[in-house]
This record gives sequence, C-alpha cells and structure tokens, in this order.
Amino acid sequence: MRWRLDISYDGTGFSGWAVQPGRRTVQGELESWLPKILRLDAPVALTCAGRTDAGVHARGQVAHLDLADPAVDGGWLVRRLTRVLPDDLVVRRMTVAPDGFDARFSAIWRRYVYRIADEATEPDPLLRHLIAPVRGTLDPDAMRTAATSLLGLRDFAAFCRQRPGATTVRVLLELGVARTHNAVEITVRADAFCHSMVRSLVGALVAVGSGRRDLEWLTRIAEATVRDPTVTVMPARGLTLEEVGYPPNDQLAARAEQARTRRELAESGAGA
Repeated sequence: MRWRLDISYDGTGFSGWAVQPGRRTVQGELESWLPKILRLDAPVALTCAGRTDAGVHARGQVAHLDLADPAVDGGWLVRRLTRVLPDDLVVRRMTVAPDGFDARFSAIWRRYVYRIADEATEPDPLLRHLIAPVRGTLDPDAMRTAATSLLGLRDFAAFCRQRPGATTVRVLLELGVARTHNAVEITVRADAFCHSMVRSLVGALVAVGSGRRDLEWLTRIAEATVRDPTVTVMPARGLTLEEVGYPPNDQLAARAEQARTRRELAESGAGA
C-alpha cells in the first residue's frame, strides 16, 4: 500500500533532504525511525517531490512510502513519529495515496518562497533562520518587471548548475515579488527546477532590484545556454518549499508516466 506523507522542516540543521553518509538529512532521519516504529526487519525508502539542498526549509514537502502491511494506521504512525523526531522535523499527515500517485513524478508544480531582509525591512529575530539579509534597499517594482521577462517555457541553463544528462528546460509558471513589513518575498513556481535554479533566479532579481544590474543585462544572460558566473546564488537560509501541486486523482498515473518518459528521453539525449 502506498502512503502520502506531508512533511515540514527547518532546514538549518540538515544537509538537505537526501541521505548522505555521515551527515544529518531529512530523509535519513525519517528512514531511520520508520522501521523502528513499524518493527520492520528491512529498510524503507521514501521518495519526495523535490530534493531540497542543505539549509533549505520546507512547509509543504510531500513524499511517498510503500508498506506491505495494509493494517498500518496513518494517524497512529504520525503520533509515534511526533514523539521521537527532533523538533525541527514534523510529519503533519500520513494518508493512503490515491491510485497512480507518485510524490515526485505526479507533481505538476512546486512553489517556493524566498525571503529577503533589506535595509527597509523591519527586523524580526524570530524569523532569522528563514530570511536572508542583503545590503541596501531593493526596488520591488523593478524586480517585478524583470521577473515578467523570465516567465514561460525556456532553457534556464544560465541559472542552473548543470548535471550530466539532465535538461535545463523548464516552465516557469510564476515569479512574483511582494514587500511585507519584515521581508521582500519572491514566489517562484514551476513544473520542476534544476539545481540552484530558484536561488539563482532570486540572485538575478536582487541584482536588478538593487540597481547593480539592469533589464538589458538580465535579458542577455537569460538567453545563454551555459551557466552565467555573474549571477549570484543566494544563501539557502532564505528559501522555503511551500507547496507541491498535483492533478486530479484520475490523472495522477498519466502524469507520472509522462514525467518519467520525459526524464528518460532527456537522460538519453533524445529529449528537450
């Protein structure tokens, strides 16, 4: 039986989501405790919607887990996990997944928010782990204008740390900028992200918003087919995975198959 887990964590003390030898990770914590609670002799494997990097937070991470025992009570398991997990990691819900659900491949978008404190921001020490500071005062209007130019289907190679066999073509669905009393919030939503894409997009918008770069610069680098060294990768601490979107239940399996096929084609060099 496949289960869906809705997970939140403060990424400050984690070396990212994925298991790494000798390092504390979100996946490692969960995969360590689940077999103990369920009294399983074999390890369990979690699949998440999006692997977050070291220091990145999540309010709306989604993962799935396959268990052989149909008698498992999701509510009971969440309560047991709450007792043993550290206070920077919470499994909020565990529910039976619909047919065809895959936390990673069924997802149709991921939404992140990057929070920045500039010199016009009212400091809040309670949010110090969630907000990245920058010097000077940002112009949200200039940043919004710049953001509009990046929307849609394009090759985001200039903003990605490329990996062998991986495509950098993505559909950027939303790139919004808003100022609150204690942060400049940049919302980024796309079908998927390549490595460091969100923090690089934010770095480019900050360069424009601070007046150090102009729209012509952004337009020029956005057309590049390789990573541009003039784009700053912002610190991980300001980034939070807020939400993952999925299609209606009757479309989950088809979406997952489509995403797997696209990935296989890209890795073989035949796609994108």
